[in-house]
Amino acid sequence: ITHDQKRKFLEFVKNDKHFSKYYDGIYILFFTGVRISEFCGITLSDIDLKAKTLNIDHQLVRTSQMKYIIETTKTDAGKRVLPLQDDVCECFKRIIENRKKLKTEPIIDGKIGFLYFDKNNKPMVAMHWEKYFQHAVEKYNRIYQDQLPKITPHVCRHTYCSNMAKAGMNPKVLQYLMGHSDIGVTLNTYTHLTLDDAKEEMEKLAKKQAKAGDEL
Repeated sequence: ITHDQKRKFLEFVKNDKHFSKYYDGIYILFFTGVRISEFCGITLSDIDLKAKTLNIDHQLVRTSQMKYIIETTKTDAGKRVLPLQDDVCECFKRIIENRKKLKTEPIIDGKIGFLYFDKNNKPMVAMHWEKYFQHAVEKYNRIYQDQLPKITPHVCRHTYCSNMAKAGMNPKVLQYLMGHSDIGVTLNTYTHLTLDDAKEEMEKLAKKQAKAGDEL
């Protein structure tokens, strides 16, 4: 989605009485690009606010038999440690401060300390977040004439990847951040770039070359 659509959606969620409690989680999805199953699997021990890092080495999945399981990341490349920006750290701080206090914390395959819980005190899974996104977009579109497109957790991931590509991030660094085993998957985000993006890149290059010429 566009920068403007992302801004409108985040502002709406932040200020909505019902959906605001999910704002920090949605913000993190938009600004880290993690897969939703990876996000659901995050535990307190994965977050290091002092070092400003997030460990991703597993994902939480609920099977069709309603069994909760921890799986390894989608690929070996999915195991990564992400550097966190200050605004994302603030989101994690608020989530930790506001997380539900349970008498007995659920333990799934040895993992404990999940961030979000449903009404049955089970860790939230992808389906929960997909529903929150769907309902938030529907509510927004009932209120405002300027409609939002379909927004899902995976749209957050793709938007993050596209934005980093547009910002000129080294493709190999972006591949690492996204946890892609094949750089071809990462490079496919560049297919969404437009003529305006190409012009902008050429202008940046011309400025760099002119600056280098001045310094000679």
